[in-house]
Amino acid sequence: MEKLTKSISNDYKPGIRQGSWLFPNHSVLKIPVQNDIIKIKNQGERTIMGNDSNKKLSKFLSLVLRHEPGAAGIQLDEHGWADVKELIQGVNGTGRKLDERILKEIVLTNDKQRFSFNSDGTKIRANQGHSLNVDVELKETIPPDLLYHGTATRFLGSILNAKEGLRPGSRLYVHLSKDYDTAIKVGTRHGVPVVLKVDARQMRKDGYVFYLSENGVWLVKNVPEKYLTIEKISSN
Repeated sequence: MEKLTKSISNDYKPGIRQGSWLFPNHSVLKIPVQNDIIKIKNQGERTIMGNDSNKKLSKFLSLVLRHEPGAAGIQLDEHGWADVKELIQGVNGTGRKLDERILKEIVLTNDKQRFSFNSDGTKIRANQGHSLNVDVELKETIPPDLLYHGTATRFLGSILNAKEGLRPGSRLYVHLSKDYDTAIKVGTRHGVPVVLKVDARQMRKDGYVFYLSENGVWLVKNVPEKYLTIEKISSN
């Protein structure tokens, strides 16, 4: 318990994405960290329930660092990086409250690990999900044979009835999950969830290039319909 508490309060290092802690002998642990509660679930998965203020700030940071930097009066460089001091000043200029401590806390505790600092902590960027044409320096990565895409049943017809299949829409890439459970969670955000199985092995053989973001999201430019099968439609 003491080791975990110390890790949260003292072991943050810019540029290093924090992993999960494994506690196989505990079903749920609750440790207060400032205004937050950390819950360690059965498999050791760490989720952090931040206060409402940090959640709202995280959403605004996603807007600024993925889509609309002008909302905070800043600019991103060609690789999607924002200067931390300029970002803090810009966010505060909108009437929100942000400082370096709060920003580090948001990066560390975001359950989807959306953001990363550079090696010296002077810059920050979103790991993926951009609609802006930036190069986040993704490296081509060999995917597992199967990947999954979570969506809602209301979108199923348009996906399967079009040769293009899955398209990135306003984003730069289609987002894929490595496992079914994650895909279901993604689909639930949009309505009644459905999971599409992606034949990534065949896609790679056919010349498609896959990337893996810093926070574990698989990315590809598009997934034509012929590589998709319906894995499951939720009955809920």
